[in-house]
Amino acid sequence: MDVFFYIIIFIIGTLFGSFYTLAIYRIPKGQDITHTHSYCPNCEHKLGFWDLIPVFSYIFLGGKCRYCKEKIRPRYFILEIISGIFFVIVAYLMNLSIERINVTAIIEYIFIILYFTFIILMAGIDKENRKINKSVTMYGVIISIIYIVYLCIIDITSIYRYGIYLVLYIIVLLLDTVTLKKMAINKYVYSIVLSVITMAIFSGEYATILSVITTLLAIAIYELFIKLKNSGKSKKTEKNVADKISIGFYLAIPNIIYFIWILAFYKFLV
Repeated sequence: MDVFFYIIIFIIGTLFGSFYTLAIYRIPKGQDITHTHSYCPNCEHKLGFWDLIPVFSYIFLGGKCRYCKEKIRPRYFILEIISGIFFVIVAYLMNLSIERINVTAIIEYIFIILYFTFIILMAGIDKENRKINKSVTMYGVIISIIYIVYLCIIDITSIYRYGIYLVLYIIVLLLDTVTLKKMAINKYVYSIVLSVITMAIFSGEYATILSVITTLLAIAIYELFIKLKNSGKSKKTEKNVADKISIGFYLAIPNIIYFIWILAFYKFLV
């Protein structure tokens, strides 16, 4: 029975993964992500039902568009698989099953999926464009506020802790509004700060701190590699390389890993 339950969860996860790939492609272009029919990015032919089955369509079509035969980027297939696996892992670590399911567990699971959606959209768009769209950032802020209200209702003792996060949100958003007109360069920085606050609310302070440390180490190693590779070139070139690092993407990967690790810790060791 549990196997059937987790198969359903995996399928739902792949469907979300398919949506993520669409959103990551369309949001930076300002295109609709809910009503416009799916189409091939190359030939713009509308895709049929058999072209939109997560994971299987990619396999059966040989990684190519049915109409123009252009290769489909592997990221679509990979993200659908990762999304399905994440949905199953979280459900398992939360002890979700048909026999043990309850309202509180469902609500917690939904919030985790909403957070995962934010993380994936932030990371995917940042990886492709070195940019975090304001709509994605605000989505993260909104679900965080709703989650805080929920947590304060079920656990009144946490109200002061989450009140601090709300104050931080307000301060960063005010600074963003006041200074963006004068210093547009800060837009990316503010988006990163807001994203880190969202991470802390959902994944906890420890996972967030570890994510930041891991990200800084990864960036430092990457920049060291680039400097060694470009030794002898101008400092301007090095600066341009540094400006292209997708910090949001580097933050997202370790945060998901640490988040799962913490869930596993509470399941098996606590």
